[in-house]
Amino acid sequence: MPLISLLTTTLLSCTVTMAKNNSDRPSVEVKEASFNYGSVKALDGLSLEVPTGISFGLLGPNGAGKTTLIRVLVGLIKVKRGNILVLGEKPSRRTAHLMGYMPQLHSLYSELSVRQNVDFFARIFRMTSRIERARRVEEAIRLIDLWPRRNDAVVKLSGGMRQRVSLACAIVHNPPLLFLDEPTVGLDPELRATFWEHFAELNRRGVTIIISSHTMDDAAHCDRLAFIRDGKVIAQGTPDELRRGADRDTLEDAFLFFARSREENSA
Repeated sequence: MPLISLLTTTLLSCTVTMAKNNSDRPSVEVKEASFNYGSVKALDGLSLEVPTGISFGLLGPNGAGKTTLIRVLVGLIKVKRGNILVLGEKPSRRTAHLMGYMPQLHSLYSELSVRQNVDFFARIFRMTSRIERARRVEEAIRLIDLWPRRNDAVVKLSGGMRQRVSLACAIVHNPPLLFLDEPTVGLDPELRATFWEHFAELNRRGVTIIISSHTMDDAAHCDRLAFIRDGKVIAQGTPDELRRGADRDTLEDAFLFFARSREENSA
């Protein structure tokens, strides 16, 4: 079956488990969040809101604080100051099963097969029905176009393929809130386009996706963006709003405009 046709079948057959929060309320609320690694400020009074059911991009250079922010939101680390609400609650084990998280560095078991890895994460996310779990695992692996390699150990896969397996692990339980840290690194253009079609359909079904990236291709696909630099949000809005606000033709030039404006105002 062609990948796009399978994608449509998969989406129609899946029931997204939605969070018990009002859709009018933001899925994520961050107010004056600060976090340090020793003397290094990773988050410096950062504030933003992410509406429900959109793809929200965190765009900035390496070291801007994007990954730290995602780790805070999924509950891996706690801010030193500020308030964080995810799906209306503070990040905790109570909200963990409602999230999918694809880290920048994959957390796969190299000696296990592709299918064993995805099945392991399905079990972690409380998918106890053997038949349902097997169906979801197969759908996730077919979506990333690795079904022919399902029995291969992850150690035998290329870096890009491992990235795809990591994505399958994040989406296997159909979470209402999905965090993707540099999700398209190592993907070919055709598969990247397929993923974005999938993300858009998830948005239409009410799923909120937060994407950390430093590539403009990812940014252009997002409904809203937050430009992040030195642990702060320096601008946010839709891609068109940010380009117009900076009077620039590209998001890359818009980011540079806002970054330089902030430096001049801080001088």
